[in-house]
Amino acid sequence: MPPKSRAKIKDQVEQEGRVLLAISSLRKKEITNIREAARLYDVPQTTLQRRLNGSTNRAEKQVNGLKLTKEEEESLVQWILSMDQRGAAPRPSHVQDMANILLSNRGSSNVQPIGQNWVYKFIKHHNQLKTKFSRRCNYQRAKCEDPKLIKEWFDRVQIIIMQYGIAYEDIYNFDETGFAMGLIATARVVTRAETVGRPALLQPGNREWVTAIECVNAMGWALPPCIVFKGKSHIQAWYEDDALPHDWRIELSENGWTTDQIGLSWLQNIFIPATNCCMTGKYRLLILDGHGSHLTPKFDQICNQNNVVPICMPAHSSHLLQPLDVGCFAVLKRTYGRLVEEKMRQRINHIDKLDFLSAYPQARKEAFKMDNIKNGFMAAGLVPYNPERVLTQLNIYLKTPTPPGSQSTNSDPKTPHNLKQLEKQASTIKKLLKRRSDSPPTPTKSAMDQLVKGCQMAMNSATILAKENHDLRAANERQQQKRKRSNRQIAYTGGLSVQEAHGIIQSENNAQEASTTIPGGPASATNQPPVRAPPRCSDCRIIGHRRLQCPNRNRA
Repeated sequence: MPPKSRAKIKDQVEQEGRVLLAISSLRKKEITNIREAARLYDVPQTTLQRRLNGSTNRAEKQVNGLKLTKEEEESLVQWILSMDQRGAAPRPSHVQDMANILLSNRGSSNVQPIGQNWVYKFIKHHNQLKTKFSRRCNYQRAKCEDPKLIKEWFDRVQIIIMQYGIAYEDIYNFDETGFAMGLIATARVVTRAETVGRPALLQPGNREWVTAIECVNAMGWALPPCIVFKGKSHIQAWYEDDALPHDWRIELSENGWTTDQIGLSWLQNIFIPATNCCMTGKYRLLILDGHGSHLTPKFDQICNQNNVVPICMPAHSSHLLQPLDVGCFAVLKRTYGRLVEEKMRQRINHIDKLDFLSAYPQARKEAFKMDNIKNGFMAAGLVPYNPERVLTQLNIYLKTPTPPGSQSTNSDPKTPHNLKQLEKQASTIKKLLKRRSDSPPTPTKSAMDQLVKGCQMAMNSATILAKENHDLRAANERQQQKRKRSNRQIAYTGGLSVQEAHGIIQSENNAQEASTTIPGGPASATNQPPVRAPPRCSDCRIIGHRRLQCPNRNRA
């Protein structure tokens, strides 16, 4: 059906206003003739007659083609919004299933299920809903995205800044980031139009791990980095040809990851010497995550001795609160992947430590620009101090909303238990009200409509909660069955088919059952109570002799 023009809608609204005025004049006895009222207010006489007889305005009625009632649609919208806030936004197929459940709850057997395209039309008619592609979010990370927890951390930062008188120029953030040497970054490329799927780009594939320790200042400058290589000895070629600035530092570890000792070395040899000469106040604020190398007593002792105040972010929240993660590291890894891709195009199919040391300074120059660093502190809500920049992004609540109270257990047959019985009960009450007065008061009718609407919403909510409860019980039952499965290992090396594994398990079970039935077997022996050995003489070693009455002892 084509949309109505604005002029036609305006005429309908004006006509409805005139109809209401005519009805009011007739009920106040200002006009006694319906024909005269229709002529004075310029409205159709038949329309005015139907409205006086209790007919409803067409604009307030439900469209004939809609499957769900207005209250059912509102309940469905509230369920979708609730699931979205809990981090489990439903798929269109889930919305379709829930709509069919609401239809089946009416109590009528001839209700047809909704069509395949109904969900998309439903979303189109509700401005507060929209379809989007979802993104993955770990449960532990989402559980730590608690607005209360994040707000408490911002309050703690503000208290420390005020307590120690720390200026914005003395706020730093440091963290480690890892690289696999030979991996490129995903990028948009120009390819043939007939190419199917995503085009493949070759990469060296060297996955040797390298860690870079970086630190930035809130005013937009970065400290010299510390590179952590996997190895046991330094190579002279790393330091030749002045490829690296002289203030950079290279550390070694067994796996290329940072350690407690490397963290202390960075603090003593890079951070403290580089920041002592540019302090505005007496204290410096160092924002860090909860990595184990940052929480050692020695690390904290050195910070206290050098007027450095370390503050740890809440767990699993660095993607929101850490300026390096927000503003620099993504650009750094993307640029490094592009440089590795360029080397691959130049037929360099193996990336080693020397190649990394030649590519990383270029990637770092692109990532650690003043604007990127400042934008990272700004997006993290630290400089300038603005917690709302982060708190407005927290839109997942893992807590399940409190369900409504249980239904009454009254067995009175007049109590409605589904939507069909409710509508019948409501129509009966309206007829009783109409019998008592030809024109019932408007407040009574409005209150009755609101009461019916509330009951319908409560029943729809109960249906939705019953569905969620059923799914949760089924999932819990599957988890219980999973825990009951045996963890016993199969004594076999090599590959096994399912049939072969079943045979081995059956033979082991049969052997175990046979051992329990054989008298004197291992299982039966373990079931017998322990029997104490008979007494034995300590002199003659004969069973039953008493030591004081032993003949051997008397001879001695």
